[in-house]
Amino acid sequence: METPVFEEFEPAGDCDCPGCVHWRRVTPYSRLSFGRTPLALVLAAAAGTVLAAGPSMPAVAAVHGPARPGNPAGDEPGTPQGGKAPLHGPAGKQVRPGSAVRAPATTRAAIIKRAKAWVAAKVPYSVSAYWSDGYRQDCSGFVSMAWNLPGNEWTGSLGTFGVRISRDQLQPGDILLFHNAANPANGSHVVIFGGWTDYTHTYYFAYEQTPPHSRRQATPYRYWKNSNRYVAYRYKGLAEGTSGASPSAPGASSPGTKTTGFPGAAYFGPGADNAYVTQLGRMLVDRGAGRFYTTGPGPRWSDADRRATQAFQRAQGWAGADADGLPGPGTWSYLVERKGRNIPAAAAGNPGPKSSADSGPKSSADSGPKSSADSGPKSSENPAPQSSDASSHGVPGYPGRAMFRPGADNVHVTQLGKQLVKKGFGTYYTADPGSRWGEADRRNVEAFQRSQGWRGGAADGFPGPETWRRLFS
Repeated sequence: METPVFEEFEPAGDCDCPGCVHWRRVTPYSRLSFGRTPLALVLAAAAGTVLAAGPSMPAVAAVHGPARPGNPAGDEPGTPQGGKAPLHGPAGKQVRPGSAVRAPATTRAAIIKRAKAWVAAKVPYSVSAYWSDGYRQDCSGFVSMAWNLPGNEWTGSLGTFGVRISRDQLQPGDILLFHNAANPANGSHVVIFGGWTDYTHTYYFAYEQTPPHSRRQATPYRYWKNSNRYVAYRYKGLAEGTSGASPSAPGASSPGTKTTGFPGAAYFGPGADNAYVTQLGRMLVDRGAGRFYTTGPGPRWSDADRRATQAFQRAQGWAGADADGLPGPGTWSYLVERKGRNIPAAAAGNPGPKSSADSGPKSSADSGPKSSADSGPKSSENPAPQSSDASSHGVPGYPGRAMFRPGADNVHVTQLGKQLVKKGFGTYYTADPGSRWGEADRRNVEAFQRSQGWRGGAADGFPGPETWRRLFS
């Protein structure tokens, strides 16, 4: 019989077959003479060829699967990790932990800030090296660093520093953890949740330590691989509160107690449903806003919250954009630290007119920086709401955010769409703009916002007063 012919070749770096995936995990930085991946051997003999006498057997060839559609190479990195270890000081020397290991207090803002520092530094991935702050340069070391733990943990122990939460309770600073107990080196990984990318909540920003270095990337929920096995955890040492069931009313039972800083504008406004709304309401009631609530303040944002907030802002002498009924850092600090004046009885009858601009998705560009009271310089991005039939300098009046949200169907959507096309931002329309708000409208608005130099929440695709003004100018 003829001797089988073997041919050596190096498969593609993003080959998805089980063998290549395994070797990328266990030898991510090997420098073999033929490259990073072990050589594959392909049996090139005809079917039925055998190496020894015996019944005919079909030849077996190594099969390399195609890349998954829409999954760029490198999005699913292999992430081997080290074990538990103390922090390391200069020259790689271990630093003894001072006392019993516990969860030191920190805040969400601090967690994300530390994660961003590694991303900015592009800390190289390694299961054995330690960064200048003493943390191991792998996925579990990254989370240990961001959570400010007293030592380097691994995926098998990080869960003990947190409490399990549900998908709907995820907030920046929480983690998504997969620990493969049967084979920890096979697929175990952990990432820091950095917030949802948009209102669909299908993708989120993941801060993670992967080859070749730290990164922040939009990632499908839960994660690329073993997605159904990733579990959400909240750090026990959060200064905002330690309940794992929800971000439970931090300090809500004692509105005058100084708690964490302003959680962010995204937690307030139409559609918001979280513990910070409850805390806001209770602090407002404590400052004389009880008349605005027919029932006790709750987690779902309502017009009562807006009117009560506006009454408190006006009690401080603020007006216009400074008293729009949406709390900013200044309003929040006044309430938390019990500064300023309480809501007078005279303000009860005139908390301010209700406007359609008070509902619907709100973009950070279109809410703009708060007033000097709330976050520094006042911006024209938050003018007083105009009625839909008003106009200023030839610009039709902004009809309000409620006109542009999922399910909206009105003439303003058509008007917006036609103007987008006129301005050259109709790429995503497959037909003439219509009256029903859709994803094509949102993406065209987003393209226009990005053309103005806006990014992140300022370019979320929902038009606010400033987007409207610039579009129709």
